[in-house]
Amino acid sequence: MVPGMSTPDMAASISLPAVDTASNTRAIATPLRDAHSISIDNVSVSYPIARKERRNVLDNISLDIDEGEFVVLLGETGCGKSTLLRMMLGQERPTSGRISVAGSVVERVDARSGYVPQRYSLFPDRTVLENLCMGPETSKYHVWGQIWGPLRPSFRAFRREVREEAYRQLAHMGLQRSDATKYPHQLSGGMQQRVAIAQALMMKNRVLLMDEAFSALDPATRASLQRLLRTVWQESRPTVVFVTHNTAEALYLGTRVIVLARASREDSCGSHVALDMKLPSSGMSLRTHGQQFLELVDHVDSFSRGDRKAILDVGPEEAETISDGETQL
Repeated sequence: MVPGMSTPDMAASISLPAVDTASNTRAIATPLRDAHSISIDNVSVSYPIARKERRNVLDNISLDIDEGEFVVLLGETGCGKSTLLRMMLGQERPTSGRISVAGSVVERVDARSGYVPQRYSLFPDRTVLENLCMGPETSKYHVWGQIWGPLRPSFRAFRREVREEAYRQLAHMGLQRSDATKYPHQLSGGMQQRVAIAQALMMKNRVLLMDEAFSALDPATRASLQRLLRTVWQESRPTVVFVTHNTAEALYLGTRVIVLARASREDSCGSHVALDMKLPSSGMSLRTHGQQFLELVDHVDSFSRGDRKAILDVGPEEAETISDGETQL
């Protein structure tokens, strides 16, 4: 077994043709398409650590993420994957380079991207329903609109629509209508994270950013939310960027896995894209792929550790694809 694995089994099997694993020892050069959901152009990040000295976190990262992709960012602690995600959101700015979402450069947090953090993002003094409705209502009417809005029939109609959508999202997350009146402290950790996902989906963003959203959950709850997230993604196909330390989780959830790694521990050496690999849209699991899945976990982990010489040992007769035919291993 792979340490830390909590990947749920999948029902569908995948038919797989031949691959060349050696081509993934560097970042994949993907042909430009008509439009990208997220574009990362020569982004570097560094911080001052002493007089005239800086620590490089990311070094000239360039990536294009297409509409509807489910991208998982992997890497060891401190490699900069959460920093990169926060820059996509607009919480942080790159030292150099730029990031664009939906065709516009990201300069601050805005409504283009939904966000689910590692720790629960619910307001403790608001009920579940109030937490879900706050985003859409504030976005449309802002603060003064919410004060004077109740006097207007259009606001009351809008609020009814938002509340019905909130109830639909709760049901979608496997929660009961009665949960809407509860406060966050009355919910389990798994229930709070389901509400946090529903909160992000309420804004109808085409980009969803998730920063180790399941890492604090027990294995059973984590597996349940993994299945739920894949179902949500398959239904509406938003662009998802998901940060995790769990390689098995990455292979189950993602249609594309990107590994960030540092060539050395020196402060002057920032992380680069060590591996950029596409996966089947149906995902991978131990049950459906068996030994190949375990070998692939080891293969991806070797890049996280910075071992560039690692390749997946698959003979010509046994070779299998783990792509949708666009980019092979």
